[in-house]
Amino acid sequence: MDWNRVEGNWKQVKGKVKEQWGKLTDDDLDRIAGKRDQLEGMIQERYGIEKDRVRRDIDEWASRQGW
Repeated sequence: MDWNRVEGNWKQVKGKVKEQWGKLTDDDLDRIAGKRDQLEGMIQERYGIEKDRVRRDIDEWASRQGW
């Protein structure tokens, strides 16, 4: 998947991200602005998950979105 597509469509993608990771606030999502590294860091912070696991989780989630 091309993460640039996610960045470009962030306003539409934010809702799906929030469905998956409900501990992220609207302010968090606005700050992330589609940047994957920031999304990874915020998920790590909110959920206490190690970086490798977060990367896998995001990859799996993104592949299910069908982009």
